[in-house]
Amino acid sequence: MRSRLLPLLIVLMAAVLLTLGFPLAISVAAAEQQRLVIDRIDDTARFAALAQSITDTSPDSEERRRTLQTDLELYASVYDIRAGVFFRDDRTLAKAPGFWTLPAEGEGRTAFNEALLGRRSHDPPQVWPWRDGRVVVASPVVRDGDVVAVVVLDSPTGEMRSRILRTWLFIGLGEALALLVAVGAAVRLTGWVLLPVRTLDAATHDIAGGRMRSRVAASAGPPELRRLARSFNEMADNVEDVLEQQRAFVADASHQLRNPLAALLLRIELLALELPEDSEEIAAVRTEGKRLARVLDDLLDLALAEHAEADLQLIDIVPLAAERVASWRPMAEREGVNLTLDGAPAATAWADPVALSSALDAVIDNALKFTPAGEDVTVTVAAGAVLTTVVVADRGPGLTEAELERVGDRFWRSPRHQNVSGSGLGLSISRVLLAAGGGSIAYEHHAPHGLRVTVSVPRDLPGS
Repeated sequence: MRSRLLPLLIVLMAAVLLTLGFPLAISVAAAEQQRLVIDRIDDTARFAALAQSITDTSPDSEERRRTLQTDLELYASVYDIRAGVFFRDDRTLAKAPGFWTLPAEGEGRTAFNEALLGRRSHDPPQVWPWRDGRVVVASPVVRDGDVVAVVVLDSPTGEMRSRILRTWLFIGLGEALALLVAVGAAVRLTGWVLLPVRTLDAATHDIAGGRMRSRVAASAGPPELRRLARSFNEMADNVEDVLEQQRAFVADASHQLRNPLAALLLRIELLALELPEDSEEIAAVRTEGKRLARVLDDLLDLALAEHAEADLQLIDIVPLAAERVASWRPMAEREGVNLTLDGAPAATAWADPVALSSALDAVIDNALKFTPAGEDVTVTVAAGAVLTTVVVADRGPGLTEAELERVGDRFWRSPRHQNVSGSGLGLSISRVLLAAGGGSIAYEHHAPHGLRVTVSVPRDLPGS
């Protein structure tokens, strides 16, 4: 969730900074040019005042024109600005440098025409740092209410564009610094907000895996998530209490029923002494009594398995599987089934040896029960990148698709195998024992007929 939330926050913050930065950069550029324009307008006003008293008929006009020309040349040499005073008909009154002429079109002509109407230039087109433009400012020379000439200043913009670029650089650095600070704040904020979510997810995963004592620390994060953590802990406590009561009831019931059942079986044996030895009714009662005893034993084992924690160890699965195969080989020989071990010479994994041995016993027992004489039961050990597997494949009748979905459920037995001894709890107990240590058990078809049972245990320590 953090990997999805953090980029979204960064994009939003970057968009906000850019939204603020672009208008600021444009405003800075406009302010720099406006300052240049105001400065040039002040200069044009001074030159216009000098040119106002120069006429073609005045005796001292030539002296004043030379003074104006000198001022323009000094101004142009000091500031590198083209300056000139032009009559309405474009004739030159004074200008500097000498090669410069009033343009016939463009911004200079536009400013000149605007000044002929009696208005000073106040809003020339914006010059951007990447554009080598010039700023032209013109002011009218008014005598007796009429515009008799125009002062035109054509200024370079290199220094102005450099100032704009430097200011933009500072703005960019400020935005980058602000973005870094915002990213750091976003990382801390998302970590603070999502910490209860991560711990809640981990606790939920632990409880789903059978570790019912996992809880969430309700001391970090927003108040809503802390309240959710407390509610989760209360729910987990209630669920654990209910499951504990259920386990205790099953264990107590199975334990308490064993004594009356043993007494009942003893009375049946006593009654059998007074009946014929080949009585079918007594044999059926004995069989059902023994089956009920096995069910009670399996119920007690299931209750203990659900309550016990796995004693995980890093072990080699191959010797353990070989030991279980050797233990079941006499029964396989008695049934006429060929039981073999195959696969990797060594395969380490983290598992509870007792739980894994019990699971393999249940699976191999089932395989031998349903495999006809003359067929094979193969136990194969394989080490993968993540899991070590023990596959028990038989050549029995197998299961249908519907039966594969239910195999392993408590007390479930296939209707086709009701005459085979068993309580329907062996595979359920195996699944509980394996799940406590991060393992699993899966079932699939073994073509052309038969069943493949895969017992998997992790190669890495669960939760590491």
